[in-house]
Amino acid sequence: MATQQTRTLSRVMMAPAVILLFVWMIVPLAMTLWFSFQNYNLLNPMMTGFAGWGNYLYVIGDPSFTQALVNTLLLVGGVLLITVVGGTFLALLLDQPIWGQGILRILVISPFFVMPPVAALIWKNGFMHPGYGMLGHLWDFLGLQPVDWFNQYPLFSIIVIVAWQWLPFATLILLTALQSLSEEQREAAEMDGANALNRFWYIILPHMARAITIVILIQTIFLLGIFAEIRVTTGGGPGYASTNLTFLVFRTGILSNDIGAGSAGGVVAVILANIVAIFLMRAVGRNLDA
Repeated sequence: MATQQTRTLSRVMMAPAVILLFVWMIVPLAMTLWFSFQNYNLLNPMMTGFAGWGNYLYVIGDPSFTQALVNTLLLVGGVLLITVVGGTFLALLLDQPIWGQGILRILVISPFFVMPPVAALIWKNGFMHPGYGMLGHLWDFLGLQPVDWFNQYPLFSIIVIVAWQWLPFATLILLTALQSLSEEQREAAEMDGANALNRFWYIILPHMARAITIVILIQTIFLLGIFAEIRVTTGGGPGYASTNLTFLVFRTGILSNDIGAGSAGGVVAVILANIVAIFLMRAVGRNLDA
């Protein structure tokens, strides 16, 4: 049992790290809030002063904000659909006693360790380039017109790249959950005459429900801030076709040099992300308590 002295000593020893983390988080947030209420444009240094809610009204009223919000939801939803369904399929495959299982697991998990800008460059130049990418050569071999993916299907291309990166994470979590299922349950269901589809639907999938919920929660939190893949491949274009909220803040604050509006957009993006995170946390809590 910890005494009052040991508890006090532990708090004192932890205090420097806690204070440092608090300052590290609160200072950028406080500066962002401050600039969001200011007229601050790097191209016009003479335009200063208190802007009130003007920056927020400008950001929310901009048609590009609505498109960026829709793109963000489509991006998150598309990646989650691919990773959860694909991760479940790969987990079932890797759970089978096949030859070279260890090597196959390493190959499946390896994309998760590739840095996002590197992964985006690989897909942009090695796979999706209409001239010298692998898909371009495949389309040419089949006698079809090569597809300029990042101009014709920009958001879909981003979804594919991001899903390729996050699929190993979902597979690893779901495979761990699948391997915790007792073999007696599977054998009992098989002896009762349940076919493979029924065993998956009534036994395996309910057992993996909590793991799927955790995958959705963790991935959603990270997917709301996707930036590098968009920056390296499409630059948010054509137009705003592949711009999400994070990249819209970058466009407004950095590329357009409007620090005030960019800060307001960042605050709005943080608020929306926290709303989604709180909703998902409650959903996860209900699922885990069930």
